[in-house]
Amino acid sequence: MNVRLLEKEGFASLFLRLRAEGIADKPLLTAFEQTPRTLFVSAAYADACYQDRLLPIDCGGFAESADLVARLLSLLAIEPGHRVLDIGTGSGFLAAVAARLAERVLTVDRYKTLVQLAQQRFAHLGLSNVTARQADGTKGLSGEGNFDRIISTGAFEGMPRLFVDQLASGGVMLAPILKDDGRAQMARLTKIGSRFEREDLFEVPYRALTPAVAAAL
Repeated sequence: MNVRLLEKEGFASLFLRLRAEGIADKPLLTAFEQTPRTLFVSAAYADACYQDRLLPIDCGGFAESADLVARLLSLLAIEPGHRVLDIGTGSGFLAAVAARLAERVLTVDRYKTLVQLAQQRFAHLGLSNVTARQADGTKGLSGEGNFDRIISTGAFEGMPRLFVDQLASGGVMLAPILKDDGRAQMARLTKIGSRFEREDLFEVPYRALTPAVAAAL
């Protein structure tokens, strides 16, 4: 099947699944339609890129399904003018879709290879408002001012309280938090004053964040 047809049929099936879940936000769906997912996975997995499953990527990582990306971005509720921090670039797909909704997206990953690949993909799509950097995601990104939205696709051992200082007032962070059994629960953290108001959501397949940047890859 050629890539264009694969994208068209893949997005159509995704669209129907999201509508069934109650996700019908037009700007969000348009952002997905404008961001070809085949560009973010290896050719070996192109046929599966719109399936609701994890897909292997470089550096031993995985790309979450487009379904999960849509659920998370719907909950993040990005608005025009927002500055967004994405922790855990991975394939770059989430950041690319977010860039079509936000004013500015900064995405960080500990692996230089993933950062470089993502930046190439952003350039290919003409997305000039998203930048990938190699950095320690456990510390966020200081020196860049406050963000309106922060999303992490790596899990924290406990409440990531240091991120309160990196969020604008009323800002929202989506962060997976590890439970006692080792599984990760996505939480929506809303900045109220100088603290977080926490709402637990659903289990997610994310692994624990690893501190520091990778020495290789």
